[in-house]
Amino acid sequence: MQQKYLILFFNIKRQVKFRLIFVFYICLMRITPILLLIFVFFSVFTTAQEFHGGVTAGVVGSQVAGDGFSGFHKGGLYAGGYVNLDVSPRSAFQMELTFFMKGSQENPREKNGYIDYLFRVNYIEMPLLYQFKIGRFVIEAGPSAGVLVSYFETDLNGYEISDQPDYNKPARLALQINLGLRFFITDKIGADFRTNNSLLNIRSENVTGDVWRLWGYGQFSDALVLSFFYQFK
Repeated sequence: MQQKYLILFFNIKRQVKFRLIFVFYICLMRITPILLLIFVFFSVFTTAQEFHGGVTAGVVGSQVAGDGFSGFHKGGLYAGGYVNLDVSPRSAFQMELTFFMKGSQENPREKNGYIDYLFRVNYIEMPLLYQFKIGRFVIEAGPSAGVLVSYFETDLNGYEISDQPDYNKPARLALQINLGLRFFITDKIGADFRTNNSLLNIRSENVTGDVWRLWGYGQFSDALVLSFFYQFK
């Protein structure tokens, strides 16, 4: 009887946890368009020194925690645009819309038994960052919401498994935390180095080998991004 109540307790706890995560994600998705409208509003009614926009592009190295492999071996591309608003001489908020290629990869070699594995997952992400300026350097941090665009995965022998009926698909929605440092080379051109780490399980279902992160088990994407940007004004 005691074991029955313990199982019931943990099931309720898990349901409450997932509902809280879902509510947080929905709130973020609903707040984001409002914040975008605020940025547009300030672009019209603030001075040119306060509001800025630009484009960015770069390369990604990524891995998936919990898939049994390690190392940022999966290469990808990163590109998009951004707007930011100065709220003080040292502080700003920045909103971005980016295409983000992530995943995991293990190339065949003698050391790993000639494993040939590829997991490719692409997202449209919308980060909302707080930026703190120190001279030409800018420290930035904040969350980003992602929507799945496409995916592809092979087994350990290089054969596609993402087209199978029982395939454990990537989650349609994603939530990440970003931390980075950017440097202005000139007044309009600069470089940005950033980490992007998922907070939610990137798989639809849990599997053996999942790791723990913050509030649950799963597989989690970790990415390093090196990009260059051009700021219009």
